[in-house]
Amino acid sequence: MSERPYVTLSCAMSIDGYLDSAEPQRLAMSNAEDLDRVDEVRARSDAIMVGASTVRRDDPRLLVRDTVRRARRLSYGRPESPTKVTVTASGELSPDAAFFTTGEAPRLVYTPAAVAPALRARLGGLATVVGLGECVTMAALLDDLGARGVRRLMVEGGGRVLTQFLEADLVDELQLVVAPFFVGEAGAPRVVGPGCFPWTAARRARLAETRRIGDVVLLRYSLSARCDALDGAAPESAADATAAEPEPSAVAAVRSAAAPAPRTTDAAGRPDTGT
Repeated sequence: MSERPYVTLSCAMSIDGYLDSAEPQRLAMSNAEDLDRVDEVRARSDAIMVGASTVRRDDPRLLVRDTVRRARRLSYGRPESPTKVTVTASGELSPDAAFFTTGEAPRLVYTPAAVAPALRARLGGLATVVGLGECVTMAALLDDLGARGVRRLMVEGGGRVLTQFLEADLVDELQLVVAPFFVGEAGAPRVVGPGCFPWTAARRARLAETRRIGDVVLLRYSLSARCDALDGAAPESAADATAAEPEPSAVAAVRSAAAPAPRTTDAAGRPDTGT
């Protein structure tokens, strides 16, 4: 059996532990500098995952936005953005969602085997629908991704997916950004729901790094022996296999052209973290 991908959970929350507000319009937790950091993590991943509820609520594109990073991936023979991954128990996904209509990267949708035929018919050629048993587990999902050559998976939410990965002790690294405000809304989504987690007062997670990024703070936790052994640096993705080599000329050209106009937002002028 192939080795499971190295899993990085990435999310931003308010001081009181919320991913978002209860309002229809998305509440931005991160700032431009942190969103650029997230874009770098995306660019070094083989796949990016969000839950179906996030696809429906936030309509994320899950693309690498920076032109230099996209060029770097292309120079290594990879798509401009990582493979998109989602999971749905109900199969209720619209083929018009940005998850399916933006970017050229492959798309994988995991769902129970009984739901898979109808979902394949609805999505057509927009994604590969993978039926996994009566109920999709994150362990089975990771096994399938590993068999497909995914070495590094970035999970961006939402709360239910984050909870499932953490409860199952499948996470290597947690990157948690704390925004400088409270939400305080009972109906707003939390970072995680109730659960039985491996990290308790008796088994404390190792804080690998703290970093101030403008008005937010990044807390990076090591949650596995793999992360500890690598001193907090995740293994290379397929896109980074030659990262130590000199910068390809195509990338250097894009970097030079892009240098005069630093980017602070994506092409649509809005943050897109996918969580």
